Amino acid sequence: MRGRIVVGGLAGLLVSGCAAEAEPVAVPPPVPIAVDVVAASSGGACRLLDFALIEQVVKVRFDVAAASELGDTHTCVVRAGGAALPELTLSVSETSIDKTTFGADVVPDKAAKLTGLGQQAYRRTTAAASGHGPVAEVGWLATDGRLATLSWTGARGSERTAAEKVAGDLAVLAKKVDTRAL
Repeated sequence: MRGRIVVGGLAGLLVSGCAAEAEPVAVPPPVPIAVDVVAASSGGACRLLDFALIEQVVKVRFDVAAASELGDTHTCVVRAGGAALPELTLSVSETSIDKTTFGADVVPDKAAKLTGLGQQAYRRTTAAASGHGPVAEVGWLATDGRLATLSWTGARGSERTAAEKVAGDLAVLAKKVDTRAL
């Protein structure tokens, strides 16, 4: 008799678990959390850049970075998430050239010499072209056998005088880029 009572009790417990399910409670979706990502997280030459430093020196806030590597060349492009331009590009390549070769073969015509940056350096601006504004560029032969270029491409309609100012800012930023960290 005890066995029948135990079996009956277990059967009752099993059947009670089959009752209708309760209505699901509506839960609001979680609020997305915005996370500031550092440029270095993109790898490549982006490891040499920092969004906060760029904003401090160039006075423009960037928040998107993309890196590329091809052979001994490492590149990073940073932009503001909502706009294609302006953009800042850093390119670093290993090289065996010396100062003389750099001056003769790499420094563009009409570029101004810069001091206090690598073994030898230059800065220049170019006029707007189809699809973008003027370009500011700083290039240098680093002391560690690397050739580096920081380039700023302005938005369409921006003035060349603004690019000239940015070229000065790029020279300051370039002095903070440690190409040995690649």
